[in-house]
Amino acid sequence: MQDDRGRIFREAWIAGIAKHFPGTPKDSYITPWDQTPEWEKACATAVYDYVADFIEAGDDMAKLSRVQKGQFVAVCWREQVRKHVAEPKPSHIPAWDDMPEWWRQIDCDIFETIERHINR
Repeated sequence: MQDDRGRIFREAWIAGIAKHFPGTPKDSYITPWDQTPEWEKACATAVYDYVADFIEAGDDMAKLSRVQKGQFVAVCWREQVRKHVAEPKPSHIPAWDDMPEWWRQIDCDIFETIERHINR
């Protein structure tokens, strides 16, 4: 089951890269799930679970803006990276306002992908 949840997150990230990333992405941005490092799989699964728990605990996700949804993903991801990587590069854990627009849009897409998966 971990693979399914984390894989959904990762596939949403890769789809977002294809949709929002300007130019040619780094190989690490589009690494398939089976080749993704274990620490990153753990982060993806944990963030999926945080978002799913948040959705299930909430009253009405329609009250959240798309930006708020993306910000939630960004905070969860940042803290998971800090948990799994001893000294993460600052570029791997930026604050929302410091993230490039393409990354913000992907985080919004990730929340909405998980939301659709939970509500199906």
